[in-house]
Amino acid sequence: MDITPLIKSGQQVVEGYGVGFFRIAGKVWEQPVIVMPEETAAWDRRNDFDWAESFFRSLGGDASFPEILLIGTGATSVMIAPEIRQAFRDKGISIDVMDTPAACRTYNVLMPEGRSVAAALIPV
Repeated sequence: MDITPLIKSGQQVVEGYGVGFFRIAGKVWEQPVIVMPEETAAWDRRNDFDWAESFFRSLGGDASFPEILLIGTGATSVMIAPEIRQAFRDKGISIDVMDTPAACRTYNVLMPEGRSVAAALIPV
């Protein structure tokens, strides 16, 4: 029995990652990224204090936001300040913070299920 999820053509899957890079849907990214089912974008993250602002800025003003945002914080998981969590809640986005490898795996499980999910990933 094949239990591999069906991935539609063009959907963005995290195919691999390593020190300083991601391979997403056949393209190599050497910077923080935001991965969504239909597109991947550079995450213009200037510092650790502008996570919410940089996420919204990277998506653009008229973007529809995901219901679930996985934040991959690099090699280890870090705490996100309460005001940043609140900024996401105010937009109706539930966030889950974890190390980047876990965020990549979780995204790859949720996305083919049709969940409204995105992953904001910092390279390990």
